[in-house]
Amino acid sequence: MFGRSGLISGLAFSMICLASSATQAASAKMVDKNGKSVGSVNLTETPHGVLVKAELHGLPPGGHGFHIHEIGSCTPDFAAAGGHFNPDGKGHGVTQKDGMHAGDMPNIYVASDGTVTAEVFNTLVSISAGPSSIFDDNSSAIIVHEKPDTHLADAGAGGRIACGVIVK
Repeated sequence: MFGRSGLISGLAFSMICLASSATQAASAKMVDKNGKSVGSVNLTETPHGVLVKAELHGLPPGGHGFHIHEIGSCTPDFAAAGGHFNPDGKGHGVTQKDGMHAGDMPNIYVASDGTVTAEVFNTLVSISAGPSSIFDDNSSAIIVHEKPDTHLADAGAGGRIACGVIVK
């Protein structure tokens, strides 16, 4: 039915389609202020946003702010990560009527044994190129804060207790 060239063309087309639909992924190795590993965060781009999966340990129990920050650096200290990732210049928190920072995400809750497994879906960021890409000219980082985020204009989440540079 198909000649040899038709089969080769069909295979080449299939490979191009598979390559173009390849999932974009990234990750961050999370460390505490002493440089000790506290787990990892994996990010997977979907057609509708980015799935952010955290597997963390060695953190204080309770609620903690969990954000994507604007600069891919955790050194010399976690302040190097800058503010929340905010390419659209929006206000902080889900209560903002005109929209929120793209890096604002729900709080995570650490169990009494210091572990947390969390999945967050962020529709305001992307891994691939574009204005909402976390891989802009200075990359991005994940930060865990000492207290829960208020989700209001003042985050109120306190200091930074864990940081990880996001890499592809």
